[in-house]
Amino acid sequence: MKKAIIIGASSGIGAEVAKIMIAQGWQLGVVARREDKLNELKALSPQNVIVQTIDITSEDAADKLRSLFNQLGKVDLILHSSGIGFQNIQLDADIEIKTAQTNVAGFIRIIDTAFNLFKVQGDGHIAIISSIAGTKGLGIAPAYSATKKFQNTYIDALEQLSNMQQYHITFTDIRPGFVKTDLLNDGKNYPLLMSAEKVARDIMKAIEKKKRVAIIDWRYRILVVGWRLIPNFIWKRLSIKTN
Repeated sequence: MKKAIIIGASSGIGAEVAKIMIAQGWQLGVVARREDKLNELKALSPQNVIVQTIDITSEDAADKLRSLFNQLGKVDLILHSSGIGFQNIQLDADIEIKTAQTNVAGFIRIIDTAFNLFKVQGDGHIAIISSIAGTKGLGIAPAYSATKKFQNTYIDALEQLSNMQQYHITFTDIRPGFVKTDLLNDGKNYPLLMSAEKVARDIMKAIEKKKRVAIIDWRYRILVVGWRLIPNFIWKRLSIKTN
């Protein structure tokens, strides 16, 4: 029986991935702040799902993750699907700082703990859900795009560290575009909007194949190639926004 821990399993992409894994017979540790939503997942397979409430921005998050890891025994995968993001052209400092606290400080706390747990275990697979927003700095969401780029780079660094120290840790950086979740439930019209169920299926394929980087889906792969080809002196003149 394969075993995984999903951080951010209470809703959206994380919840949909959890449902697929439960159907496939994985034993799961599901993590989020909302225990009621986690218990809904546990009800799908009471014998195979362990619930753990964790706020990744809290200092006790690492201890709680280690405890859950030990309850499960040998863990194959830790999937980090917890994050926030906002359009913030007004540059409300509280919004930008809150985004960084979750997507940078909370991310580091969880991913470093996962790395060290797999180091002791001898192997493991760390997968994160970042975003194509990390490709270029987006004027409508400065903190969000910057923190996602941070996550991309951090995983690059940990992969190098793992190889330097000869640990057997696999890394997958999953980069979706716009996904229909509570994160985008703000009444705006988002182009190329994907369902969380479809994205979850594509994420499972990427995890099973142990892809290093997976951009979800083909339309966004084309978009990202285009973005990367745009010189900075042109990029800064573009108006990228949603209505």
